[in-house]
Amino acid sequence: MPESPRPPSGLPSSGPTIWVDADACPGAVKEIILRAAVRLCVRTVFVANKPLKLPISPYVSSERVGAGLDVADGRIAQNAQPGDLAVTADIPLAARLVEKGVTTLDPRGTLYDAQSMGEVLALRNFMHELREGGVQTSGPKGFGPRDAQQFAATFDRELSRALKAARPSTPSPPRNPPA
Repeated sequence: MPESPRPPSGLPSSGPTIWVDADACPGAVKEIILRAAVRLCVRTVFVANKPLKLPISPYVSSERVGAGLDVADGRIAQNAQPGDLAVTADIPLAARLVEKGVTTLDPRGTLYDAQSMGEVLALRNFMHELREGGVQTSGPKGFGPRDAQQFAATFDRELSRALKAARPSTPSPPRNPPA
């Protein structure tokens, strides 16, 4: 089993890591994530079963996994830690990550949490059963600029929260009592 990815030498290992289920991630979402990773110096790992073209950066890496059902999902679920941030359109993976305490959102900017995950999983399973039974469903609408804008807003908010939570708190200087 391959080792968990490590930050490049010289980078701090503390702070959140951004995990991206990159196989079906829209290009606009990848660009938003890449810009934030470089601008904020946040370790980011794109996991896919195909080669990815990513810019050279000490903060950005990719992990290529073997082809197969849920191989990339398994790698992300195994390595993501509480306090990390993950981006995936895969609902079962999102459920696993939320359960671990990983902030998880989809490429359209939907934030998954423990309260919503049960309903989202139930709907996904229901639609899967319909398709298995021969019912044709429409599938998701195309990804557009409004989706990218919603993702950017949610991603920025949640990444800011994760970075703030990871910062060590600095004690306030002692107050002198009034004389």
